[in-house]
Amino acid sequence: KVFHPGCKLGAQVANVGQLMHMDDKLPLASIGAGMPETLLMMTAKGFGFAAVVDKAGTLMGIVTDGDLRRNMDNLMNHLAKDVANPHPVTVTPDMLAARAMALMDEHKISVLLVVDKARRPVGVLHIHDLLRAGIA
Repeated sequence: KVFHPGCKLGAQVANVGQLMHMDDKLPLASIGAGMPETLLMMTAKGFGFAAVVDKAGTLMGIVTDGDLRRNMDNLMNHLAKDVANPHPVTVTPDMLAARAMALMDEHKISVLLVVDKARRPVGVLHIHDLLRAGIA
């Protein structure tokens, strides 16, 4: 990457941590959050999902736009943890961005949650971030 910073070869060795959105951009919902609060978080952050975390900040699942459609019946009376997929596809900051792109393609998704070794959310990687970086 040092010798090819602006070209396709340089982009192929970028890692997720270099491209991800962090800090206040993370769409986080507490495990006890109701769906109205969770929907507001999803809308405010604009990634189409909310990560559901416990009190220690550990990932318990994610609520996606698809989960909302699958749980329309009485949705607003549910908690985020009841609607969340407990086994989402995640990546780590040190993963190669090209590998993250392959995972998105394989699972037909456009956004990935980035977690640390303790499964705490640390970032969000959107397919547009990869496209802007020249990964695809």
